[in-house]
Amino acid sequence: LLTGQGLWPIVAHGLEQGEVRQMTKQVLLIEDEPNIIEAISFILSKDGWTVHTHADGETAVDRVREGAPDLLILDVMLPGRSGFDILRDLREGAGAAADLPILMLTARGQQRDRDMAEQLGATRFMTKPFSNSEVLETVRALAGP
Repeated sequence: LLTGQGLWPIVAHGLEQGEVRQMTKQVLLIEDEPNIIEAISFILSKDGWTVHTHADGETAVDRVREGAPDLLILDVMLPGRSGFDILRDLREGAGAAADLPILMLTARGQQRDRDMAEQLGATRFMTKPFSNSEVLETVRALAGP
């Protein structure tokens, strides 16, 4: 943030002492289960992320393209459209979404789901239930430095 007094860093809550993040990273969580939305939003917000949520598979691709998040967390089973179809459209389209880091979530941990997610271009795949630390570590790894 630039002011008349000079450059003032934006410090996010949840950072280790001495860590400064110049801009808050944006994550879009496309999930329809309220408990999962609440848990992931809480974990990531506490770590300094700005979390946006969306629950409708039909309009998810438009929401991703409008929002330009730094990272997408995408559930496989959504109302209106599957996460696999959304992932396919994002990866086949032009623009920033083609290279966007995407973490796929599923309640089914079957190997064929993992294989399909990988073939369609998911960056990582995680099976529910998951631990808070697992989500946080994965998101941090996908976001990079």
